[in-house]
This record gives sequence, C-alpha cells and structure tokens, in this order.
Amino acid sequence: MALMLGSGLSNQTGASIAALAFPVLGPAGVVAVRQWVAAIVLGAVGRPRLRHFTAAQWRPVLGLALVFAAMNLSLYAAIERVGLGLAVTLEFLGPLTVALAGSRRRIDLACALAAAGAVVVLTRPTPSTDYPGIGLALLAAVCWGCYILLNRTVGARLPGLEGSAAAAAVSGALYLPVGAWVLWRHPPTAAALGCALAAGVLSSAVPFLCDLLALRRVPAHFFGVFMSVNPVFAALVGLVVLGQHLDTAAWLATGVIVAANAIALTTARGPATGGGSRIRARSA
Repeated sequence: MALMLGSGLSNQTGASIAALAFPVLGPAGVVAVRQWVAAIVLGAVGRPRLRHFTAAQWRPVLGLALVFAAMNLSLYAAIERVGLGLAVTLEFLGPLTVALAGSRRRIDLACALAAAGAVVVLTRPTPSTDYPGIGLALLAAVCWGCYILLNRTVGARLPGLEGSAAAAAVSGALYLPVGAWVLWRHPPTAAALGCALAAGVLSSAVPFLCDLLALRRVPAHFFGVFMSVNPVFAALVGLVVLGQHLDTAAWLATGVIVAANAIALTTARGPATGGGSRIRARSA
C-alpha cells in the first residue's frame, strides 16, 4: 500500500513541480526533459535489443512512442491552462473508456452514464471556462486509451519491458529537436531546469520503480483499482503546491469519475482491462 501511495503522490507531485517550470520552458520544454529521463530510466531497466526487432514488432513500438509523446504534451499543456486536478481527472476518462468498451452489463452502463454526467459538471460553461484546455485534457485521455491498447500489442510481441523501453527511447529522440529549440529560444534558469529534471524523476523514475516493487506484492487488478484515486491526489497536490482550488461541484464530479473507474475495474470480467499497461503508461 505504501508503495502504491508513494507512486501516485510522486507522479502528481512531479506534475505540479513541472508546472512551476512552465513560465520559463513551457509545457513542451518540460515534457522534453521528462521524456529524456523516461528514456534513460526505461532503457536501463528494459535494455531493448533494437537490432533484433522485426518490422511487426517495430510498428506498434513506433505507434506507442508517438502516442506517449502526444499524451504527455497534451496533458502538460492542459495542466497549464485548467490546472492539475481537472486535467488529470479528464485524462482518466481514457482508461475508463477502455474498461467499459464493448460491455453490455448494466453496472458498466451505469458507470458510463455517471462519468458522462460528471464530465458535464466539470466542463459546464462559466465565464472562466477554458475550452482549449479541456480539449487538451480530453486529447490526453484519448492518447491514454490508445496507449493501453498499443501496450497490449507490444507486450504480446516483445518480452519484458523491451517494447516500453524502445518506445520511450524513440519518444525521447523525437523530443531532441523540440527540447533543443525550446532551450535555445528560452535559456532555462537553474530553478526551471531543476524543476523539469525533478518532474522527470518524480513522474517517471520513482513511480516506475515503486510500481515494479508493488506488483510483486499485489495483483495487477488491485493495483489498477488503487491507481483510480490519482485524480484525487492530483487535486490535493494542485491545491497544496500550486494553490489551485476546485469548487464543491468539481470535487463531487471528480469523486464520481474515480468511483466509476474503480467499479468498472473491480467488476470487470475476464482478462484485466489494461491495468498493467496503465502502470507503464503513468510511470513512463
């Protein structure tokens, strides 16, 4: 339990620290640094044998790398506009949709309707509603759903963590020109660069290691259910670190989405609906 709690809090704390670097590096610059950290960490652990990959193995790996890159950029851009709590809550619609897709059970229909109602509450028109930010968070949700599905394919075609490590390496390479351009146009201060590096460690290295250790002690299914509380962690960390406040309705809507995600995973039939893939997605 302590490892899973540490993983979630580290991930969201890393995202909040990343936001502190946005005024200097912007979301793209911070994501570039995070991708490089993820590539180093996963490369050291997974040790992918890239020369031995076949074309059938490379195709999903490349797709995974592109989705990974787009997911983190859209999420960080959303955090800059709408705040950590709201962005992460909307992003969780991705795995929830994957968990509910194709189901005809009444409990899953109820979860889908409850989540849809919560989204309506979260995105309700107000004078300060940032629709581009909401759109970016929903794009991150789509990317997360695609990441889970692609990770299944990669896991089936490549042993261990080789596929995820290769995807992280490709994603990090894609961000080399982006990061170089951002750092050249906006020379980073020591504080901003430190925040970006800390975000990479806290949102990539620490959760990844905690997840590996936790999965040796608890079933992946239980882990996936526990990770459903991440939107609550995000809202709390956003409040404490960034001073971002959610109103009562937003807190209730967040709770509904967390509950819908947990119920969908708890009552799922057959193979896990992406719990293991989700772990890799949020740790990478």
